[in-house]
Amino acid sequence: MRRVISPPTSETGTRMETLGIGFFLLILLLLLLSGGVWIAMTLAICGWVGQAFFTTTQPGKNLFSAFWESNASWELAALPLFIWMGEILFRTKLSEEMFEGLRPWLNRVPGRLMHTTILGCGIFGSVSGSSAATCATISKVALPELLKRGYDEKLALGALATAGTLGILIPPSITMVVYAVAADASIIRIFLAGFIPSAVLMALFMGYIVWWSIRHPDKVPPADPPSSFMDKLRKSRSLIPCAALIVFVVWVLVVGYATATECAAYGVAGSLAIAAWGGSLSWKNFKEGLMGSARTSCMIMFILAGAAFLAKTMAFTGVPRELAEWVNAMNLSPYALIGVLTVVYLILGTALDGISMIVLTAAVVLPMIQKAGFDLIWFGIFIVLLVEIAEVTPPVGFNLFVLQNLTGKDSNVIARAALPFFGCLVVCIVLITVFPQLVTFLPDWVMGKEK
Repeated sequence: MRRVISPPTSETGTRMETLGIGFFLLILLLLLLSGGVWIAMTLAICGWVGQAFFTTTQPGKNLFSAFWESNASWELAALPLFIWMGEILFRTKLSEEMFEGLRPWLNRVPGRLMHTTILGCGIFGSVSGSSAATCATISKVALPELLKRGYDEKLALGALATAGTLGILIPPSITMVVYAVAADASIIRIFLAGFIPSAVLMALFMGYIVWWSIRHPDKVPPADPPSSFMDKLRKSRSLIPCAALIVFVVWVLVVGYATATECAAYGVAGSLAIAAWGGSLSWKNFKEGLMGSARTSCMIMFILAGAAFLAKTMAFTGVPRELAEWVNAMNLSPYALIGVLTVVYLILGTALDGISMIVLTAAVVLPMIQKAGFDLIWFGIFIVLLVEIAEVTPPVGFNLFVLQNLTGKDSNVIARAALPFFGCLVVCIVLITVFPQLVTFLPDWVMGKEK
């Protein structure tokens, strides 16, 4: 017999029944993933089961609409272009030249070239605004070079999985825009609020790499002999073309001359031009790069479609809303409320993408936050950091899937490698909670406090 739960406004189902549905779908998700079912198919199957057995809606119609809506986006067009840019850098000599140029400058820092994973994701994240594009592009460039030079694979995988999330914390960010619209807050203030926390997070990531490298000196390649400043400059000449391209792409975006998608196109054209000028571009690596970017982009878009369908299911069953209202009914103190919301969003992050988490809970959570006396701009960065954690949380950690596709490693192996950096994300959340000025100082200083 079919058990039907109406949308969240209906009185036919109790809160515990609704939360029980969410728990059942999570168990089904874990079983399918452990059985080797494709990630995108697993998400879609769970969405179908949820709608077919626990709602009165039509799963077939929602499946088609979710697949179309999640991929028919002009902003998403930047994704395959940025990935193609990474493929060009990887398949020509440009990535190798970049690492050789950075090598003398990082030679005396514990961890040496491992820091390029964090710096690269930070720089690229400021251009792409996408966690998936940042993770895929920098991983394609950095991971082969690091492994070739003898760096620890586990540390590299963990760094890339978590540093890739900087794409949604460093402005411009699609997730920030979605939150600003949901909270009726200033998009510019949200963007400005993201800069200092992102710098703090990058420092935490790099600090962990330094600490790990000091504790495991045998797993880090030996330092090169000291060189003079002029020698470093001479060895860094190969950095100039790629650095100029990155600076140009960031500059045209920041000053408003181009959108993120147009910037991605400039990046592809510039990468092709630099590779051709350096003599490393051939028809073979051009075709291989194009096909590689097509495969990775299709994988990511297919997973996005499955996640969008599962998000629709969650919306129809009302699981996120019931979780939020359950928290509201507790009448917690302000910091206890933040603690419980952290747990709730971490739970939601195991089954939903970040944008869905924000959209499905905003109507209930934002009034609670305002009533507790928290700044909505601060809460926006808090939410983005929780979304970053969701990107590396099994079973639906999106960056885990991206790296799984690129490396062939199981997503649980990558998740374990990311655990220390996961801790850095938690520390960053604690820091902005204890010192909210880390978030509010820059927007207040640049724009002045809104009256």
